Amino acid sequence: MNHIYFAGYDAQHPDDFIFDIPEGYDCYLLLITTTPARFWVDGRMEEYPPHCAILYPPRHKIWYGASGQPYGNDWIRFGSDEPFIRRFPQPARPFLVSDPAYCHSLFQLLIWESSRLPQAQSPYFPNACGLPEGGTACADSPIEPNDLIISQLLRILFFKLQSDVLHHAASPHDHDLLTLRRQIVNAPQLPWNVSEMADRLHVSPGHLHLLYKQKFGISCMDDVIDSRIRKAKDLLAFSDHSIAEISYQSGYQNVEHFCRQFRKIVGQTPGRFRKEQTKS
Repeated sequence: MNHIYFAGYDAQHPDDFIFDIPEGYDCYLLLITTTPARFWVDGRMEEYPPHCAILYPPRHKIWYGASGQPYGNDWIRFGSDEPFIRRFPQPARPFLVSDPAYCHSLFQLLIWESSRLPQAQSPYFPNACGLPEGGTACADSPIEPNDLIISQLLRILFFKLQSDVLHHAASPHDHDLLTLRRQIVNAPQLPWNVSEMADRLHVSPGHLHLLYKQKFGISCMDDVIDSRIRKAKDLLAFSDHSIAEISYQSGYQNVEHFCRQFRKIVGQTPGRFRKEQTKS
């Protein structure tokens, strides 16, 4: 069983912000920073980069704060008897999150799912129109939304975080690499080139190639090409656009180049591929 007591995302605080609860809470506190932050760990204060997570168990000292600039985080205070939470491998110690955007979306879903009860049935929101201004929400007592969905969202979030602790040495570039790849997959038709992609991550083109291949097992430009061909295959199968138009929509300015690359990767021409899709 899980109960969300307080939660918020995109929380913002001034550069002198400090959160100090010496005796901790009677429940769990999970937060993921969006800015650099300071944490009290092993009897001393330490500086940490953005996109760090920490899970404070019940009745554990809590101390964190800004690191010389405005501070931001996503956070959730909750009760749970789930084994995957009780046995989380790194409690009360910050660790880098490899995919903070993914986790941020899960925080949003948890809060949105928790807001589904009418105001009369839940004190979670100060008004009945959804999230209050600023994108945060809180409550004075446990809420009772759809327990199954809440539990599944928490499970996904914690398995993601557990993977970072146990199996993945997150690096400061992980967030930017994941963002870049999502943009490539979502819009492969854009005029991608290695130099501009490297500039986004503030690294050299050679270093980007190394980082990208280590992270995804493929070079960034090969990923662009694969995404373009995948989009072209979908358009060939499910649209009546001409091959020239599909070439353009998939990011190719030259139809002949598109046809050569398509045949090299797929093993047949775009026209032949379309005919076979029509037969099936």
